[in-house]
Amino acid sequence: MMTGQARFRAILLTAVACFSVAGLPSAAHAQDSDARLRKIETEVRALQRKVFPGGEGRFFEASAASGGEGGTGLPPSTTAMTDVLARLDAIEAQLARITSQVEVNTNALALLTGRVTALEPVPPPGTAPVAAAPAAAPPAGTLQPVTLPPSVVASPSPAPAPAPAAVTKPAEKPAEKPAGPSAERLARVQAIAKPQTGDAGEDEYSYGFRLWDAKLYPEAQQQLRLYVEKYPSHARISYGRNLLGRAYLDDGKPRDAATWFLKNYQDDKQGARAGDSLLFLAEAMIATKDTKRACIALAEFAETYPALASGRLQGQYEDDRKQVTCN
Repeated sequence: MMTGQARFRAILLTAVACFSVAGLPSAAHAQDSDARLRKIETEVRALQRKVFPGGEGRFFEASAASGGEGGTGLPPSTTAMTDVLARLDAIEAQLARITSQVEVNTNALALLTGRVTALEPVPPPGTAPVAAAPAAAPPAGTLQPVTLPPSVVASPSPAPAPAPAAVTKPAEKPAEKPAGPSAERLARVQAIAKPQTGDAGEDEYSYGFRLWDAKLYPEAQQQLRLYVEKYPSHARISYGRNLLGRAYLDDGKPRDAATWFLKNYQDDKQGARAGDSLLFLAEAMIATKDTKRACIALAEFAETYPALASGRLQGQYEDDRKQVTCN
């Protein structure tokens, strides 16, 4: 949006351009130019009233503040061109005075604001608020009334009860450290040889299987967890997760076992031992007495793996169904 000064400069340039193109104006052009200049002068006076409402007499000469046609205070023009140029000069002079006065007012306002800000008291940092002055002490020898709470007036406070005799607690024995594996168990673990076939993933899985087969379930859990975490894309991964679940289930930890059975089934339903894991999941739920989930697992197994339910795992499937009553 153009400012007032920019707008008037554009009008002035337009007026000068009209005279440059037309050469010496004819009588009709002179009348038109005179009307346009009167309009410009009217707008300048309107700008004066907008910037300085009610104050034309204080900031401008009487001729500029008046509303007559001779507001510019120029003598009668001898020719149309001379009159136009003189009135344009007067308009530019008025516009310059308005701009100058606006700048003066802006600077004065900034100085006034700075002085007001400087006069505001600012407490130094870290200064604590001034505490209220204490009440004046009564003259010496003057008795002051003392107000007691109702509970004290109603009944005097009883004498404190004697503290009970300290009871000496027997010294607590330091917690015993859990005993490590027995020599017999260490010998059993050391008797399990880890295969060295050149396939690191296959060797880790086979070693975990040997520990599980020897009923060294905690050691088998540790070894099989290492395998499934280190070789998640190995060809035996479905066997490894299923066997890890069985190591927990055979160790009496059905909830931990259920986690691995469900993961093996969900991660790869076409895996070599995914159907086995789903059936073992039902057995883990039976062990935790969660009949509802056991029935869901059995139904899912029969629907997803009908060939296993009537083939390799038929006996296990029928035994599991006998242990629960499903609707």
